[in-house]
Amino acid sequence: MAASKKAKRKKAPARKSAPRRKAVKTVRKPARKAPARRAAAKRVVRKAKPQVAAARTPAAPPGERIGVVTHYYGHLAVAVIKLEGATLRVGDTIHIRGFTTDFSQRVESLQVEHESVPEVGPQDDFGLKVRNHVREHDVVYRVRP
Repeated sequence: MAASKKAKRKKAPARKSAPRRKAVKTVRKPARKAPARRAAAKRVVRKAKPQVAAARTPAAPPGERIGVVTHYYGHLAVAVIKLEGATLRVGDTIHIRGFTTDFSQRVESLQVEHESVPEVGPQDDFGLKVRNHVREHDVVYRVRP
């Protein structure tokens, strides 16, 4: 068996590197001069109006505070209200006031644990159908006729 000889590769001749090109300088256009300023119009001096130092005072509550909204179910338009030491009956008129809420309505139905009741007492959580959107922490007042 004869050993086969591998042919040796010859190195390729070195090539000349391409000459580097010089960077082309860009010529900037001279900046435009700012337009000449015109004389300012004469100012008319007006007397300042006296500032009223009255801060916004919240309006008086529309009745007796009886509770606070603890939750609102938007798809049902039902508010859950926590009473604070008062009673509420069907037929009473209430006023709900908050940061963006301010309306009155007559109580049509009250529900405790999904059961309709004619009256709720102190410290009760109950559901109430409302005609406008309410938010948590809105205050509920009973309006006296």
